[in-house]
Amino acid sequence: MENFKIRKYSEKDYNLWNDFVNQSENGTFLFHRDFMEYHKDRFNDHSLLVFENEKIAALLPANRKAAELHSHGGLTYGGLLIKENRGHAYLESLFTALCDYLKAEPLEHLVFKSRPSFYTASPYREWHNFLIRNGATLYRSDISMAIDYQQPLQIGKSKLKRYRKPENERLEVVQEQDFTLFWKEVLEPRLVEKYEAKPVHTLDEMTLLNRRFPENIQQYSVYRDGRIVAGITLFVDTQVVKSQYGATTAEGEKLRALDYLFITLILKFKAEGKYFFDMGTVSQKEGKAYNPGLLKQKEELGCDMYTQDFYSLPL
Repeated sequence: MENFKIRKYSEKDYNLWNDFVNQSENGTFLFHRDFMEYHKDRFNDHSLLVFENEKIAALLPANRKAAELHSHGGLTYGGLLIKENRGHAYLESLFTALCDYLKAEPLEHLVFKSRPSFYTASPYREWHNFLIRNGATLYRSDISMAIDYQQPLQIGKSKLKRYRKPENERLEVVQEQDFTLFWKEVLEPRLVEKYEAKPVHTLDEMTLLNRRFPENIQQYSVYRDGRIVAGITLFVDTQVVKSQYGATTAEGEKLRALDYLFITLILKFKAEGKYFFDMGTVSQKEGKAYNPGLLKQKEELGCDMYTQDFYSLPL
């Protein structure tokens, strides 16, 4: 049995944590403390470091809610970060040690948010097996849409035809350094109009995150005759590009400017050698329903359907 010790993250672990994220097999910039802590006032952080024979072996980004430990609620996905694949028996012993630690806290449940399945190569799917065998309930399964760049692109013929229309020469795609115009003139008004909603990130938060991660958080906008008509905010990592926000004005909707921008970016990042283009979830009501119009749009842009699973494990 491996000799595991587990403790809660503290500020003195900042460099240790970030160095491990950078070296781990399944770390992304979302797990960097500078990303996790931009909204630390909203979450009771209870992230964990796992040590094996005094050397760091794994991280669990997490927050506590009463007697429950949750995969960090401020992140799109969660799970354990490990440095290398050492086989099923090792992963099981690591997870067993983690559960023993949580029971001793004492905590009553572990609420575990996996990554969308296209992020998740073996051995990380083995968490599903471990969780179910130990009494976890799969209480939610969201639909995520993504393009696998290892396969031929399957963009719909009608969308490609519109993309190649001569009048699209008047559409100008710009990588922005400032998020203000997109947020104030496109994203926020459109979300209020269509869904009576607000973006998860405020403009100030997104500006702060972009300043911290300028290579990872990128803004692309479409202009027509000097007017912004659509935009997409991207989270860009080593292998995966994620569309975090996409919106268009009423004028841009008539011009199909958002589709034009999506296809432009899909082709751009395929040429750059990314593995997946993630267009996010189409699920609603905590996975109990989905938006059929959004699903159709993303399928026509070449996406396949994947799942993101959520578990509750009694301790």
